[in-house]
Amino acid sequence: MKITMDEVAKRAGVSKTTVSRIINGNYSHVNEETKKRVMKVIEELNYRPNAVAKSLKQMKTNVIGIVLSNLQNPFWSQVLEGVEDTCRAQGYNLMICNSNDKSELEVEHIEGLRLKQVDGIIVNPTMKNKEMFHSLVDSGFPIIAINRKIEGVPIDTVVVDNVKGAYLAVEHFIQIGKKSVAIMVYPPSGISPRLERIEGYRQSLARNNLNVNENLIRVIDEERGGAKQEVKKLLSQRERPDAIFSTNNMMTLEILEGIKELGLSVPEDVSLIGYDETVWSQHLNPPLTTVSQPSYKMGELAAGKLIEALKSKQKKQATIDSLEPSLIIRQSCQLKEETGYSKGGV
Repeated sequence: MKITMDEVAKRAGVSKTTVSRIINGNYSHVNEETKKRVMKVIEELNYRPNAVAKSLKQMKTNVIGIVLSNLQNPFWSQVLEGVEDTCRAQGYNLMICNSNDKSELEVEHIEGLRLKQVDGIIVNPTMKNKEMFHSLVDSGFPIIAINRKIEGVPIDTVVVDNVKGAYLAVEHFIQIGKKSVAIMVYPPSGISPRLERIEGYRQSLARNNLNVNENLIRVIDEERGGAKQEVKKLLSQRERPDAIFSTNNMMTLEILEGIKELGLSVPEDVSLIGYDETVWSQHLNPPLTTVSQPSYKMGELAAGKLIEALKSKQKKQATIDSLEPSLIIRQSCQLKEETGYSKGGV
């Protein structure tokens, strides 16, 4: 009687996916006791993976998987466009997954993509599965991280210089005479773009001999409406800031809503700069000054690096490519009578 993976899973009291992980040397999310139990059953049953199935793992499917953290954010539509255009030009198809910034879903998607035999994966990591990424890199599986750096894991990465992006925003505020600049950011939790934007904020203030008021560094829960409530509290203080730096484009919309509910106006009562240039930035009232990230280029470069790695037979040392942000100046951080234009240049 031919022994199947289903039989091994049943005897070991685990799922078929767990057996597959162990057979393929992916021990992340598998404790030592489970690993030993499964290996013992494999030995007792003299189970040997199907030779045809194993050979299929060596075949190219010309499919690349991408796992993103939040498809609701319009930033990622531009990234995806860059990835997809590059894949199509090189003869690859793209399989898209959304982790919604949940670590369990990220693991599920990556394991699912591997079971579907994708040639490689591009991922915006949740930062909660470092062991899994270590395992993937150690096994030689082709994978590229984008937007977020996974500290301590030698993985090819494509990011934007977030320190510089934040620095440009705060520097502009200071140049137009703002003295009390608040920054609003989602919980850093080891997430490099958030940490680096706070660092850029601090650096700009320090260079201009302005003290950092920790009360103006507002960390906001990622719940819907959280930014709106926080900006209302911030601007209801007796000594409120004269400028706000929003570090996320979805957050920016809630900040604008909160300002409006207070009966205040941008830029007359408070100046505002948002992160990420979107299709709606220039159509807001007033048009929004933004830190623009080369999102299409990020996707294009990440896909290009992955495809290059798939074609290369030599394993290269992992690198981090950092792209340059720019500031698009519009009317959200100058009084209307002080400016004669509705949108600025890069």
